[in-house]
Amino acid sequence: MRVDRLVLEATGRSVALDLHPRLTVVTGVGGVEREGLISEFVGALGSRRSGVHLEVTWDDGTPLAVFRPNGAEHRVVDIKRGVDVSEAFRGASGDIDLLGGTGLDSVMTRRLLRCTAADLQTSSHHDEVIRRLAGIDQQVLWHHAEVAESAHRGLRTAALIAGSEPEDAEAAEAIEERHAALLSAQEDHERVRKLAFFVATFSAIGAVPLSMLEGRVMAMPFVLFAAVAAVTSIVFWGRVRHALAAEADALEAAGAPSYLGFHLDRVNSLLANDRTRRVLLEAADVHRGTLADWEQLVGPSVTTEWATEHKDEILAAARLRQDVTASSAIGATGGGDLIARFAQALNTRLAAVRSIGPRHTTLPLILDDTFTGIDPALKPPLLELLSRATVSQQVLFLTNDEDVTSWARLEAIAGNLALIEPVATPHPSPRSAPHEVDLR
Repeated sequence: MRVDRLVLEATGRSVALDLHPRLTVVTGVGGVEREGLISEFVGALGSRRSGVHLEVTWDDGTPLAVFRPNGAEHRVVDIKRGVDVSEAFRGASGDIDLLGGTGLDSVMTRRLLRCTAADLQTSSHHDEVIRRLAGIDQQVLWHHAEVAESAHRGLRTAALIAGSEPEDAEAAEAIEERHAALLSAQEDHERVRKLAFFVATFSAIGAVPLSMLEGRVMAMPFVLFAAVAAVTSIVFWGRVRHALAAEADALEAAGAPSYLGFHLDRVNSLLANDRTRRVLLEAADVHRGTLADWEQLVGPSVTTEWATEHKDEILAAARLRQDVTASSAIGATGGGDLIARFAQALNTRLAAVRSIGPRHTTLPLILDDTFTGIDPALKPPLLELLSRATVSQQVLFLTNDEDVTSWARLEAIAGNLALIEPVATPHPSPRSAPHEVDLR
């Protein structure tokens, strides 16, 4: 949906805003005025805003006029055919609602359509991951993803031949590793226990006569040796308990009651054929190696499945990063990453208002002084990105930013956007009242 005209009626006056099909910049208005205009705009799209009229072009190209007179029935008219089509937009309550097919209420719509400076500078974890993957050489990234996926397919094939699952090989290997660690810990503890027993016995034998002949003070070193031996034995017993718990966790993950039970129920059948066993474990080893390479490249929190599912987003973000950096000299001075971050966040907000709901409705995005607080040197490439993005999507930019205004004045000359600035109109009695401001 594209809004072509917004007409506001209040106290016997009306203000009309003719909006550009791509980008309209409304400048020179303060925060209170912006809040009011956003409320009127969002309310006009919903069901309960009288005194606000719209001319819109639907996604299929149909021009519509929405009349919301105060105290009278609201209507929607197909301008081209001159036909009342209100029933197609009437909600369950009987009100005209242009958002009826999107599943959005007024609060959700306002949150979705409005993008503030804070929204631009606060990225979600999803955006951060997309941006991080976009910063990696795309050929290297997708080569590693394909290798990892190929290794996973090889593991599944080997498991299928063995009549098992890929997880069985991993589980068997994990259990064997934990069991080996347990045996090693038990052996260490047994050696330390024997040594501790010997040291404690020797210390006791030496401490008793020495304390009787020389006093308790002289016997203290023997007591200290005995205490150290006991503590050491306790420490190694703690390692045994830790190894037991680790093996128990691995067995529980495999659904086995014990190490012996695992071998009886699963491992013996899995490893009955030595050649099948060897192929399966080799496939598991290759799979583990490719995953290690992938995690070293992208980090442990991103799986190949997730990256493949979001491949289009990652590639789009990578192209965006290249375009923004190439169009700006800032990329060479260390500002490229910051520009890419803002550009990705802006692109995400633009994408969020496209193809909404079952009707796949596209709504205009409202930028509420979104570039406030951004380094002026970073704004030109972001504004250029915004200009390109609005070729297929409408944006309403409300701002009090002189940098944006100066850029908009030049772009308006070329017809790439519409610039609406407040003009002071004299009051009928200028000596007794201040000037009023209209948007024209």
